[in-house]
Amino acid sequence: MERDIDQINVIPLVDVMLVLLVIVLTTATFISTGQIPVSLAKAKEVGDRKDVPIVITMTAEGGLFLNDNPVPEGGLPTLLQDHSRESGVVVRADKVTQLEKFVAVVDEVRGLGFHQVSLEVIRL
Repeated sequence: MERDIDQINVIPLVDVMLVLLVIVLTTATFISTGQIPVSLAKAKEVGDRKDVPIVITMTAEGGLFLNDNPVPEGGLPTLLQDHSRESGVVVRADKVTQLEKFVAVVDEVRGLGFHQVSLEVIRL
């Protein structure tokens, strides 16, 4: 004996819509930040830059990013070879980053011929 279906089962539709909503909200949150989360150090005096510098980000976990793209171990010189040596380089280091790692990255960048290397901080 067959039954006639007189209504639509909306439960699978609701499940799919909720999953899509979670994906959209998660993606929108990441896009609105648009950068790797780093807790910057604070300073009383902050300089303003007019040009667009090369941004190197060092996370608290030791990750290294070049303009928000991950850098493999030892791959920084390869990624920087296409950039003009006159470009400014801004290093965004998490405030808990070890000084030795920060100095090693700055030393490596300066060794590649970049002379305008600065540290990004936030104003108090």
